[in-house]
Amino acid sequence: MSAHGSSENDSYVKPNQPYERDTRYIETRITRDGADGYPVEAGRYRLVVSYACPWANRTIIVRRLLGLEDAISMGVCGPTHDKRSWTFDLDPGAVDPVLGISHLQEAYFARIPGYEKGITVPAIVDVPSGAVVTNNFPQITLDFEQEWVDFHRAGAPDLYPADLRAEIDEVNAHVYRDVNNGVYRCGFAGSQESYDAAYDQLFARLDWLSERLKDQRYLVGDTITEADVRLYTTLARFDPVYHGHFKCNREKLSEMPVLWAYARDLYQTPGFGDSTNFAHIKSHYYEVHRDINPSGIVPKGPDLANWTTPHGREQLGGSPFGTGTAPAAL
Repeated sequence: MSAHGSSENDSYVKPNQPYERDTRYIETRITRDGADGYPVEAGRYRLVVSYACPWANRTIIVRRLLGLEDAISMGVCGPTHDKRSWTFDLDPGAVDPVLGISHLQEAYFARIPGYEKGITVPAIVDVPSGAVVTNNFPQITLDFEQEWVDFHRAGAPDLYPADLRAEIDEVNAHVYRDVNNGVYRCGFAGSQESYDAAYDQLFARLDWLSERLKDQRYLVGDTITEADVRLYTTLARFDPVYHGHFKCNREKLSEMPVLWAYARDLYQTPGFGDSTNFAHIKSHYYEVHRDINPSGIVPKGPDLANWTTPHGREQLGGSPFGTGTAPAAL
């Protein structure tokens, strides 16, 4: 989620145009062979996130599921940001205690002086140099799963099993286009025509997902995979934000029986609900997107207590972690 050029007074909506996400990321990778100059090394890197951002939320969940907390430290930005970038206003003195910076922009500039693209979370920063290594969020979690295996906890689940990768990739492509990014294409549409098209595409895909999940507990295979993580972070934001703020209002998630039960099943699984911060989510969207919520007022609802109600998905079989185990309770 970008903060550069996105102050509270900036516009996310371009009149008479559909929303197009800027996907020009820093594609450097941290790998076991260090091919890009950044080898896997415990304690060297810091993952910078915001609990508000769905793309960053993925990395928080995967890091916790795999038990990478001791290998990769995590800095948390507040839910809002200023015109420069995401800020560390949750920390004492509003400075990240490891990186020693107040704005994430400083780490981007340390890598690429005058960096002009989006200052986005998640970002992985090389602590010794203070420079961003990558903000390529789709690749970050895949590399956590494949390149950081030597630092996975005992019992860590296989979130990207080799025999299911083609299917996971296919599902992820549909979900990204129509759902993960589809809600933004609704919310930031610059014309009725582009909004209508995005809305229809979003709900057609949600119907497709409901049908897929009607008789199977997880999206691909019988355990949690990368595909479930990617869908979950959008579903968690659906009723608090996307339904009203982004006009994705054919119905609420809580009115879609299959997806609502599926989302609650994940929320109640260690690593998901304990990595979800509804207060940060609501604060970010309603306070920052002033061109579609000019008052900046954050709605009090909906009541989120229903996320902990029984979901009944156990009867479909499957096991969240397969032959692995749940991460330790926080």
